[in-house]
Amino acid sequence: MPKSLARPLATFVAALATLLLPAAIEAAPPRQAPIVLAAASLQESMNAAANAWKAKGHPRPRISFAGSSALARQIQSGAPADIFVSADEPWMDAVQSKGLVRKGTRVSFLRNSLVLIAPRASTVRLRIAPAMPLAKALGSGRLAIADPAGVPAGIYAKQALSRLGVWNTVQGQLAPGESVRAALALVSRGAAPLGVVYATDARADPGVRVVGVFPPSSHDPISYPVAVIASSRNPESDAFRRYLVSAEGKAVFRRFGFGTK
Repeated sequence: MPKSLARPLATFVAALATLLLPAAIEAAPPRQAPIVLAAASLQESMNAAANAWKAKGHPRPRISFAGSSALARQIQSGAPADIFVSADEPWMDAVQSKGLVRKGTRVSFLRNSLVLIAPRASTVRLRIAPAMPLAKALGSGRLAIADPAGVPAGIYAKQALSRLGVWNTVQGQLAPGESVRAALALVSRGAAPLGVVYATDARADPGVRVVGVFPPSSHDPISYPVAVIASSRNPESDAFRRYLVSAEGKAVFRRFGFGTK
């Protein structure tokens, strides 16, 4: 090609590329925020993790909080979701057994403990021990717990009270809630004189105080697994999951009192 034509042609190609580049950028689909279904006890910590993720330049995850049992049933019923974070292993097992968890994405990354709480102004004293006088401490009031028929916090509470030999003395005085936060609210408002919740819940509500901590041997280990839902097609889903289980992500949860694995 003559040199007289080569230079104008190169200039034309460069100009054309400059014109087409913005169009290519505009055509790229925007990143979508992943939908996260998370156990109720994770409200403050998961929102903090989502904010930290957004600060890194990602779309902020959309989070729905409820009891793990309710969330698992929603996923099994086909509710749109990208990530599931359960407050126990069995409900994640239930979802995974239906083929609803993406292979290789399940990780157990958080721990918690179980505590007995009372309203902040309460003066009740009770040592957590076998055959403790829990019914006497309740008087005519009720014990606030998450529903022991399916909600992890309630299941752990029943295990602990049963192994300590006091479940039969209080099961007629229960005030079961749809989540651990519902139980927490009953005690915080003074509607129940005592309640059993996670240590992180008690820490999150200034309206309650911890009466005692249940021995780890009194209940199954409190373990939180996270996984990507098999139907998710959002590239942000596994990216956010990997952030949650990273050293940086776990540090966020430790600030709210969670143990990490």
